[in-house]
Amino acid sequence: MALEHREEGLPSPARQRLRDFLRTRQQAWQQGVPEFEPFEREVPEQIMNLERECVAEELARYEVAAERSEVGGVSYQPVVQAAETSLSAAGPVRVARHRYRPAGGQAKSICPWELRAGISNGSWTPQAARQGAFVIAHLPASTAEAVCQELGARQPARSTWDRRPRPWSAHGEAHRADWEAALPAQEVVPAEATTLALSVDGVRAPLKPAAAERAARAATRTAPGKQASGPTGYRDVGWGTLTVYDRMGERLQTVQYARRPEHKKGTRGEQLHAEAQARLRARPDLRRVDRADGAETNWEWLAEVERAVGGHPLESVQSGDFYPAGEHLKGGCDAIWGESTPRGHAEFARRRVLRKEADAGAERSTQTLKYHRGRAKGSRRKRSGAALTYCRNPQGRRPYAAYQRQHLPLGSGVVEAAGKTLVTQRLKGSGMAWTMAGGQAILTLRSLLQSDRWPQAWPLLAADFRHPVMIPEDNTEMPLPLAA
Repeated sequence: MALEHREEGLPSPARQRLRDFLRTRQQAWQQGVPEFEPFEREVPEQIMNLERECVAEELARYEVAAERSEVGGVSYQPVVQAAETSLSAAGPVRVARHRYRPAGGQAKSICPWELRAGISNGSWTPQAARQGAFVIAHLPASTAEAVCQELGARQPARSTWDRRPRPWSAHGEAHRADWEAALPAQEVVPAEATTLALSVDGVRAPLKPAAAERAARAATRTAPGKQASGPTGYRDVGWGTLTVYDRMGERLQTVQYARRPEHKKGTRGEQLHAEAQARLRARPDLRRVDRADGAETNWEWLAEVERAVGGHPLESVQSGDFYPAGEHLKGGCDAIWGESTPRGHAEFARRRVLRKEADAGAERSTQTLKYHRGRAKGSRRKRSGAALTYCRNPQGRRPYAAYQRQHLPLGSGVVEAAGKTLVTQRLKGSGMAWTMAGGQAILTLRSLLQSDRWPQAWPLLAADFRHPVMIPEDNTEMPLPLAA
């Protein structure tokens, strides 16, 4: 029995254009060898035309055309029907839709079509929204526009890219606690893990004038009498990392968080508290290591974490950063023996090894410095004295040799790298300034991407735009519109 496929009715415009294009290309070969690049450039455009047509037809099926509908227990009545444009992964599509408003009320209208299909912000289809979030998390708006144009993607103009992050921030902040509890629940602490390290740091990032003024007023209310420091219009962005290591000190997992300016960085603390508790509930045997630079506020915050996750049968090791201590030590050597001199290099290299590998290395590495400081004068005395002061404080006198024997992380390289890639590279470009909501949206998206949580996290955000629409049984259905 022969099977035959018959296409009912006339072919769609996009299908017909694709057929005509391929037929024309076949005819071109009859006249010689045609150039390949124009063909390669045109094929995706023809296919995207067809994709947009298919998407529009499918989206039209999500339309609700009835005298009454219910969303979240609230009854709505239709008020207007019009064709509107949505942005799909293949570009803009127009679909006719009804808008509804609560009976007898002046509340904001809704579009059941958007709620059923999961359209975000009234225009982006789910796949376009995911791709757009991924792109804008990595690239400034102008670069995102240029990249999409070069790749042939029908994505929006720069102004749309600029506005795009803010609604994500509103949805993300509204459900942040629930989503951040759901993500660790999907993850497993590797069996070979032995150490859990928490690190915190901060950097100043530019805010738009109105946002900077509001942040300054908020800081004044929460800390009366305290003056803002740093450049005008810049405020502290705090970030932190939670890293799991194996017994040889190899990094297995890292989770990153970054938060817009806020008093005492409370939200960042809540996030890392929750992450640490989730892992310690699963693996109470993990050793704790707290990592930060010498800033007193960072160590105060880490002490709060210790109290918050207390009661677990684990070893807690609070260690300062080996590498900043080495920089101070080098400064002292340069002050005494001369910067970039062979003697200065040799003295620093020897003391650095002592500090890292010898018991009581902090004291042994600075013994000669103390002698030479007593004989130095002026700036040499001041610089060598500063090095001695740091190397003698609690952060500078850590038992690094013992840490190394236990394969504990000595440096804060993970958290410093997070600051560069999570915050600085994206928020501190030339001419950039951010609103609080827009900046936080970028930080949240980048945190998920750099924590390797994007595949698990995006469905949580996308689901917030989908809502069931109920059609009462006694309803009278109106004719469904066709794609426009």
